[in-house]
Amino acid sequence: MAPVLFLSHGTTMMLGTDSRTRDYWAALGRDALAHGVKGVIIMGAHWNTPDNSIHVSTNPSPSVMPISNTDPTLWSTWKPNPDLETSHRVISLLRSRGFTVDPDPNFTWMIDTVPLLIGMFGREDCCPPVTIISQNTHWDPFTHARIGAALRHLRAERYLLIGSGGGVHNLYLTEWKYMLQYKDNFAMERPPVWQTLEFRQSLEDVIVRNGGGPELRRGITRLMKHPYFRDAHGTDEHFVSACFVAGAVSGIEDRELRGRLGAEVWELRSQCESQFCLGEWPSEWLQPAAEE
Repeated sequence: MAPVLFLSHGTTMMLGTDSRTRDYWAALGRDALAHGVKGVIIMGAHWNTPDNSIHVSTNPSPSVMPISNTDPTLWSTWKPNPDLETSHRVISLLRSRGFTVDPDPNFTWMIDTVPLLIGMFGREDCCPPVTIISQNTHWDPFTHARIGAALRHLRAERYLLIGSGGGVHNLYLTEWKYMLQYKDNFAMERPPVWQTLEFRQSLEDVIVRNGGGPELRRGITRLMKHPYFRDAHGTDEHFVSACFVAGAVSGIEDRELRGRLGAEVWELRSQCESQFCLGEWPSEWLQPAAEE
């Protein structure tokens, strides 16, 4: 089955600033294309729907939210590649599991998904078809894990499931001057608050030491009760996409999957942009052209 990714999308400057994280995004994209990825199914952090509903984008020609503080040549001509067939399939799958799901034919693609997709697949017409799923504004960890579990079997069809969020993301602690005044998103005059460092280590431990399986699902959802969770996440939306990822690798057979921290950087003192991969592409899926 295809791997599953929990990627911290970071600030908009992540797309235009050289870093190991940006290199890792590109490596993940090359690996997916080399193994014949059929499509991307992604839950971001910025699209949150009210009541008990979940939305799925069905816009056939979506516009793209401007990516500020980044060279426009990196994104202004990029064209989204929406996967309407898979979007409607995802709606049906989630409804069959008891979720209230609505299509959204007017959704604008946002900065929690577009920079990742460009970073992974480039500015050319290489991006696989994409399905975007919203979060629910109750931000219940178990609900979002169940969404991932409902779509888990699509990994066997070469769909790449991604949760876009943040390892540590507390805008109440963010020092915006580095981005807005100095245009240096990686600058840091003081270390991060120690409570955020403690939570960041706990997140790595849960993913890397468990790998996939039910234990990961329990561990990730339980982290929202961590004593320093609120220090690390002033709001919930950048974490519950990790619960979606945990659900997508929560099968008994997923216990053999290895969890890896592929890259990481801190931005604006309070944002830890951790990049996690669970599993790997089956070697038998490698495309002939990629083997040469």
